[in-house]
Amino acid sequence: MERNRLFWGSRRGMLELDLVLLPFLENVYPSLPQEDKERYWKLLESEDQDMFGWFLKRQDPDDTELLRIVKIIRDNTGLQAQS
Repeated sequence: MERNRLFWGSRRGMLELDLVLLPFLENVYPSLPQEDKERYWKLLESEDQDMFGWFLKRQDPDDTELLRIVKIIRDNTGLQAQS
């Protein structure tokens, strides 16, 4: 997927999601393996409210493919679990 489309797809209706997805797109996405990039594309088809809950660890996606990319995003955007 071309970078411009990814950028606009990563801009969401919620500022909180923009603050997670845009830095991830800029800093982590380029180094992902192709399979994880494709998972990110699939993630962008999800509803904002679902993503918000996933990133805040209120719930996990049922789809294991989405769960993998959600965990990668959580691990790389300051959303790690606090010990």
